[in-house]
Amino acid sequence: MTLSRFIQTAGMLATIAAINLPITASAQETTPSDALTVVLDAAEELEPLRTVTVSSDGEIIADRGYGGYTSTDPTNIKSASKVIVTTMVGIAIDKGLLDGPEQSVAELLADDLPSGPDPRMQDVTLSHLMSMQAGLEATSGANYGRWVASANWVRSALAQPFVAEPGGPMIYSTGSTHLLSAILTDVGGASSRQLARDWLGPIDDFAITGWHQDPQGIYLGGNELAMTPLSLLAFGEMIRNGGVTDDGERIVSEDWIEQSWQQRTTSRFGGHGYGYGWFLTELGGHDVSYAWGYGGQMLYIVPDLDLTVVMTSDPNSPSGGNGHRDRLHDLLADIIGIASAEQE
Repeated sequence: MTLSRFIQTAGMLATIAAINLPITASAQETTPSDALTVVLDAAEELEPLRTVTVSSDGEIIADRGYGGYTSTDPTNIKSASKVIVTTMVGIAIDKGLLDGPEQSVAELLADDLPSGPDPRMQDVTLSHLMSMQAGLEATSGANYGRWVASANWVRSALAQPFVAEPGGPMIYSTGSTHLLSAILTDVGGASSRQLARDWLGPIDDFAITGWHQDPQGIYLGGNELAMTPLSLLAFGEMIRNGGVTDDGERIVSEDWIEQSWQQRTTSRFGGHGYGYGWFLTELGGHDVSYAWGYGGQMLYIVPDLDLTVVMTSDPNSPSGGNGHRDRLHDLLADIIGIASAEQE
């Protein structure tokens, strides 16, 4: 049983008793803030975990580092960067640089198509790339090394054989997000990194500290992007706030966020829903939209609690198969339980 369930069913005192803390006079006056401290203290047992930062209604209420790491240290957020790229696609649509999510990828990347392309390539849209439904063979997982060893990552991604119909099941592939980066570079007239500076720069504390490029100089869409956990939190807060900064500046339309959080397929990673780069599920009894990067780089948004949480972990350690990702989900459920109790 998670801590959140204890809180919801028996109150804070029962929670403390359940985790074997001594029940003192001060414990009987335990507040949600104290309970959050208990939870984050216990999280130190999650060995790969490096940082946890919790923001409630725009205010950071907890910021914890483990093993000497802090939320001001740049970290490789891995595939959590996919939501940054899909948000930039939304901004490009808002700016009229792209027609919309149903625009043809073949039209946008005509010069990079393989000779004699499969006719199904004409049916692949921006929406399919963002929701991992292009139908092309994956360039992630076992195929990732071969893909990044190719001379041209864009052409290699486009040349993958179709293993499903466009719009079919989810085929998780970083190559699909890289194609989005190439498209943004072309229509935006600048590198994806420069566009991120220009379009996302008005967000307080947002900055990209490192980002790998392909052999043609296109920044890798969907992986190998570094920023601080506080920067990722600032991005998440803008999304939670409906696409607006703390100063009221519009970054991306609220309609785009709603589209991004619409389930379009089901992930093979735990069976959660998937929208435009965002995983969609229920944790602790509340709807959650989250970005997930290899190793356990997590950006969680819980809209109805005005809660944004960033967790970072060792980017060189897996998180799916070894259960670490699920333990991070449980940690979030505990945080949600505390936030729920505070609002009751």
